[in-house]
Amino acid sequence: MTFQLIGVNHKSAPVEVRERLNIPESRLPHALESLVRHAGVSEGLILCTCNRVEVLAHTENGHADLRGFLREYFRGEPATYEAYLYEFREREAIRHLFRVAASLDSMVVGEPQILGQVKEAYAVARAAGAVHSHLDYLLTRAFAVAKRIRTETSIGSSAVSVASVAVDLAKRIFGSLSGKHVYLVGAGKMSELAARHLLAHGAASIFVANRTHERAVYLADKFHGEAILFEQLYDTCDRADIVITSTGAPHAIFRREHGELFLSRRKNRPMFFIDIAVPRDVDPEMNKLDGIFVYDIDDLQQAASSHLSDRKQEADRAEDIINVEVDRFHERLQTLTVTPTIVSLQDQLETIRQAEIDRVRGRLGQLSPEQELAIDALTRGIVNKIMHTPVAALKSAAKESEATAVVDVVRRIFNLKEENQRTNKQKGKQSNDESSDPVFGLGLDIGKDR
Repeated sequence: MTFQLIGVNHKSAPVEVRERLNIPESRLPHALESLVRHAGVSEGLILCTCNRVEVLAHTENGHADLRGFLREYFRGEPATYEAYLYEFREREAIRHLFRVAASLDSMVVGEPQILGQVKEAYAVARAAGAVHSHLDYLLTRAFAVAKRIRTETSIGSSAVSVASVAVDLAKRIFGSLSGKHVYLVGAGKMSELAARHLLAHGAASIFVANRTHERAVYLADKFHGEAILFEQLYDTCDRADIVITSTGAPHAIFRREHGELFLSRRKNRPMFFIDIAVPRDVDPEMNKLDGIFVYDIDDLQQAASSHLSDRKQEADRAEDIINVEVDRFHERLQTLTVTPTIVSLQDQLETIRQAEIDRVRGRLGQLSPEQELAIDALTRGIVNKIMHTPVAALKSAAKESEATAVVDVVRRIFNLKEENQRTNKQKGKQSNDESSDPVFGLGLDIGKDR
């Protein structure tokens, strides 16, 4: 089995590149359908946030042209983004996913939002039928690894996020946020978090405009603010000192002429725009106006870097956990290819053992409980000794390239029928406990040479 991942993030590509590859939430199901129809892809997931766009795939044949998928889906000029792409396979794809879910690859290391975003992407992919077995197993493990890191390290101990970094920048611009008015354009989770931080630092009031007005009313009520009809955005935005915008619009909703209008109404009192949308909501030309300060998601990255040194030690501990978990997961993957054959062999020999006991039971006459136990122990011991060599060979082959050939030989020698083979369709739903793991849960007495 093969895992492949391709994408861009805040480290590899500037925001103008990431916004070209952005897929709106409403189009994700369609994009996932296109992905799993792409040659070589059996399962797929697309993670799309303000800081990254990543395509994760499982392929049965060992290869899929994910760059080709991007070219087909976006139908743009590949030269505008291909140089910024990174690609990972197998262990490195697993490692990258674990690091992303644990927020080690985030702009603000330790921020909690990314795990929720990965879970949302997983839910969308499952609902679209794009994730069902191998990726289910991988993503379930990624969530468990992220939880372990949160539990065993202090990487998420302080409430640092993109929103809190944006508030720090606002304080630098205004000196104090006391009495400042805040306008939320878009009523998503990040906007809500930013509003919470701003009010905690002294902001006076909150205005909320959202295309779905009911959502604006809900968020405004939550912060004792005022909901504004989205159609009145340009007529009311100048009332705010700080504008936080994240709408998901396909193009900029604030342009230079809007900034000039706001400054005129405000008699040149400064305005601070925090644009956390991808694609961007604020045209960069607005930043050229005296009195308007625009920070997009990439500008926040530099401010966020100061938090990294505080978390360096905890991040190193988290990386050690990632290394252990990647090795453990990869070992399980290797053994998964031979597990159905081992289970099938166990079932076959157990059936033969029971049949032989039943066949001779009549000739043995009445047996005492002690004799029954002795016969059971004797026959089990024989079966375990017979199984030891083929099981050891299968487990050893699983780590090499000849696994398929060894599986075929064992199945032929023991006449294991395909219909007797237990498939592992539920492996993605396994618990994290080794007793329910598709490998560790076999209950065999032999072959414990892992």
